Order: sequence, then structure tokens, then C-alpha cells
Amino acid sequence: MLEARIRDLAQRSYNQNIYTYTNFLNAADMEVFYNMRNELSGIPYEIFGGLPNSERVMVGFGSEEMLGYPGHFPISVIKVQPLIDKFSDELSHRDFLGALMNLGIEREMIGDILVKGSDKSGRKNTAFVCAADTMADYIVDNLTKIKHTNVKCAIVDARTCPELEVTLMPMSVITASSRFDGIVSGITRLSRSKTAELFKEKHISLNGRLYQNPSYNLKPGDIISIKGYGKYIFDSVGNETRKGRTYINLKKYE
Repeated sequence: MLEARIRDLAQRSYNQNIYTYTNFLNAADMEVFYNMRNELSGIPYEIFGGLPNSERVMVGFGSEEMLGYPGHFPISVIKVQPLIDKFSDELSHRDFLGALMNLGIEREMIGDILVKGSDKSGRKNTAFVCAADTMADYIVDNLTKIKHTNVKCAIVDARTCPELEVTLMPMSVITASSRFDGIVSGITRLSRSKTAELFKEKHISLNGRLYQNPSYNLKPGDIISIKGYGKYIFDSVGNETRKGRTYINLKKYE
């Protein structure tokens, strides 16, 4: 069904000289798209999720060169924050997503949810939600409570919002190996067998694509995403410890 939908959107863009867009796609969905690129050659496309380095993205077919006018991804960014900060709960990604799903919104209409800490309380209770334009006003009008916290919503301009500037936190992990699986094990603190399961279950992405080769040697600038553990930029391999283990330098997206 996804293949047919992608094929239809690409052909409509080409035949009708219009921009067409998918809904939000996850990493597994994007693999379907990447495997179709030869079939869709000659039809320009762009990928965007509303925020820099988004994990859930839309594919837009068409280009200004082909159509004669610029396109615009139908994505709104919504800031969700407590009405009264000091009385708010600590809220997780799951809390925000669950509240959105309880409004009857399909998952494919919601992109990344970036959870931030409050400037006043320090608790993580504010989120920036990427949503399809068609859902944005509905969310603003109807998302009023998450857990026990009353919230308010507003559409923001992601290009000028200072809170959406990318923050990278330098960090190091000590691993038995500088291979990809060794680094994932160092980040997650899971055993080698549990780490292997993450690869097999397609919970690991490299530079925006699912990746299942645990023996890969990372290069500086590679972006690693581990479901449930966050997103990281591989920086460098550091020195060895006295016991022969290796320091791995990373930058974590906050």
C-alpha cells in the first residue's frame, strides 16, 4: 500500500505539474521509498520533517526547476507548554504522543516530538510537535491536558524560534570495540547479545536510514539514532584504557 501511495504521488506531481507530499514516514517506511528510487528516477523529490535532522519525515515530489515555483512542505510546528509551570508534571515523549493519539489523530499525521525543559522549573514539560498542516488547528484547539497538567498550544515559526536551535552535548563512552555494535553497546549499556537484537529488530538508524551491519566502522559526522536511547553524532575514537578498552567521543542531541 505504501509503495502504491508513493508511486501515485510521484506520478501525479510529474503529470499534473504540482507538488505532492506523503504523510510522515518513519525509518522503515523510508526504506520502502529508497528501494523505489530507480523506478522513480526523473521525478525530483525533497525530504523534510519540519526540524533539522528530523527522524520522521515527509517526501515531497516536484522542484522549482521543474514546476516554476517553490514548494512548501505542509508541516506546522506546535509548541505545547503548561498553563502553570510550577504545578506541571514531568512529561515524556510518550506522554505527549499518547495525548495526541487520544485526540483520534493518526500517527502518520504527527512527526517528531521534541521534548524540552522548562526555563523556570527545569522539569521537562514542554514539547515542540511537528504535525501535518491539516491537523495543526485541531491540535491547538483540542490538546488541553497531558496527564494531570493543563497545557496550551501555539503554532510557532521553527526558523526563528530560539528554543529550537540544535543543542549538542559532548560525551564519551568506553567500549570493548570501536565497531558500530560496540559503540551502541557503550551508549545503551546493554550486553552484546541485547545490542545485536537492536540491530535485528531495526531499532538502529545511521544517517537517517535503517542499518543492520554491526561491524561497520563509523566515520566522523555519522549520525546514529537508537530507538529509545536518543540521537548522537560520532566524533572520534579516543585513547585506550589500561585494560585495552576504547574511549569513543560523541555528541548527543539534547
